[in-house]
Amino acid sequence: MQADRQSRLKCRLIIPALLVLVSFSPAAQAKVERVEILSRQPFAGGAAFGTAGAYERLRGRAWFALDPEAAANRPIADLPLAPRDARGLVTFSADFLVLRPVDAAHRNDVLLYEVNNRGNIVMLRQLADAPIGNDPAERQDAGNGFLFRQGYTLAWSAWAPDVTTAAGDNRLVLKAPVATQDGAPITGKVSYDLIVDSPRDSARFAGMAGTAYWPAQAGAPDATLTWRERPDGEPQPIARTAWSFLPPREGAPTEIRLEGGFQPGRIYQLTYTARDPMVVAAGMAAIRDLMSWLGTHELADAAPPRRRLIFGISQSGRVIQTMLLRGLHVDEEGAPVFDGAFIHVAGGGKGGFDYRFAMPTRHASVLEDHIYPTDFFPFTTTPERDPVTGEDASVLDRARALGQVPKLFYVNNSSEYWNRAAGLITTDPQGTRDVPPAEEARVYLIAGAQHYIGALRERVLFDNCVNPLNHYRVMRALVVALTRWVQDGVAPPESRYPRVADGTLITAEAYKEVFPRIPGVRLPDSDLRPPRLDFGPHFAAERIADRVPPAFGKPFEALVPKPNADGLDEGGIALPEIVVPLGTRTGFNTRREAVGFPWATGRWDGSFVPFPRTEAERRAAGDPRPSLEARYATRAAYEDKVRAAAAQVAKDGFLLPDEIERLVSEAGGLYDRIMAHDPADSSCRYLFAP
Repeated sequence: MQADRQSRLKCRLIIPALLVLVSFSPAAQAKVERVEILSRQPFAGGAAFGTAGAYERLRGRAWFALDPEAAANRPIADLPLAPRDARGLVTFSADFLVLRPVDAAHRNDVLLYEVNNRGNIVMLRQLADAPIGNDPAERQDAGNGFLFRQGYTLAWSAWAPDVTTAAGDNRLVLKAPVATQDGAPITGKVSYDLIVDSPRDSARFAGMAGTAYWPAQAGAPDATLTWRERPDGEPQPIARTAWSFLPPREGAPTEIRLEGGFQPGRIYQLTYTARDPMVVAAGMAAIRDLMSWLGTHELADAAPPRRRLIFGISQSGRVIQTMLLRGLHVDEEGAPVFDGAFIHVAGGGKGGFDYRFAMPTRHASVLEDHIYPTDFFPFTTTPERDPVTGEDASVLDRARALGQVPKLFYVNNSSEYWNRAAGLITTDPQGTRDVPPAEEARVYLIAGAQHYIGALRERVLFDNCVNPLNHYRVMRALVVALTRWVQDGVAPPESRYPRVADGTLITAEAYKEVFPRIPGVRLPDSDLRPPRLDFGPHFAAERIADRVPPAFGKPFEALVPKPNADGLDEGGIALPEIVVPLGTRTGFNTRREAVGFPWATGRWDGSFVPFPRTEAERRAAGDPRPSLEARYATRAAYEDKVRAAAAQVAKDGFLLPDEIERLVSEAGGLYDRIMAHDPADSSCRYLFAP
């Protein structure tokens, strides 16, 4: 019997999707047409995960057919211009991965789908402390086993078409349809911003792990290259004879060489006429339709999960936000494809996922990529007015019109208030008053945390050491809370975020006035204040940019959390390490002079600045913050306070009780390392356990 089971696990299965044929409605033939299982194997060598038991791993391919005339597909820019089959449908495929308990009786009946980040699996790292990788197969790939012990069915699929790949990286990348004009190539202007952190003869211009569009003519004779000192600065032209494209190993060119070299402190901008725009938003349709199919069809002899959650980190969270904005969370039959969404560290953004010549990998921060449509009105989940345009809207308007508003968690860290304009999701565009979230939404700030857990052992680009606060523990507790809300109707903790009304959400200028004067700590000029971008008259309705790069308009006024006397953010979820601190933790880190742009923040990294060890050390340095000696008599005394704080955080619903003792032990270890660290040593290695 076991041999027969192994044989079935290894077999290749073709599972046809259920097709409903209606002669007068070609739309009824659309969506997922079939699913092919490419491999089915035991996961983690058959290891058991608590009551969920053993897991299995399925890799497969889904085949899609989209009807360009269907109302549900109208938000997909250029879909009517993509090649069609004899039925008038646009067809393409996407690879997917599913991990699930072998025994259906031990599943928790919830599908947890992660929108991958630039082709990469991130959820296992952040929710399960697993190693980074895109081919989870071994026991170590389950990390601490959290997601697996819960019994989730986990799923990922390709959606982004502009991602580079290399042998063995196993990234999930979509081959999207290409739009044409009656079979002839479509052309249009594209712009790429780029910076370097040290002098270089050549530089990539396609963004993080990004690809580029092909020039319309070989060598791009119309291409221009400029530089400017600030995102809104005046461009300075560089002679066409002074630079050239480097021949690519494959695909379109993504690198240019400049005579005399690229210099730190300059934002370079390459612009040329490109051809063959991908139907990028087909990727969101692929997410939508695969989630719909997985929630309504058997997959390899197993009934579909009863509930579906979608999870996205950073870029992936902005994808979910864009799906909600465009109504792409509802399938062609008007049914929702997920019951709840966990949108993490997306800030105020949506993204470049739904226009002609879109570049999904690009997004704005304080310094980079202001020319891409990432942060645009509306931002809030309840209606608000843009005083510049007079438009009244919310990100959930389309969802409400469709009658399908899912339960939503918006979870940001302090870094997103500085670098991703997160304050705009709960204020008016001028930053003058609070706008409460919709009843279906919760908004949480994880105070004092950076975009991901800081791991740099040296300062590298930054003035300060990075911030290693472990906020993944909060995320695990919130995933459990969202699951209970969706599955059992148990209300999650109330929103916790800084507010204008109580003075915990303020301007960057006000922040600088109240932040403690810590020796050697330099504050940034500003947070991200996203500019209103003007791409021309056809962009809003037709998703076609006539003005590239766009014209900059009046910026939105994003606010940041107020710091207390220790430089710790107020108004959000305060982890035990914030309640009982060992130092100042911020959501920003300023760039060193040598790498350019010292006025700006790093894109994702925060800062950790320890308190002085003793009062004598504090007085000698002129540090206004009380020393560790004055706060805690011993490590044991410190740990007692951390344990008490952790118990309260767990009671509030932001920490799982079984994580408390490990948190206390790690906090005590950091206490010891700080006490043993010479402040004259600029290395950051002491922050990390050996």
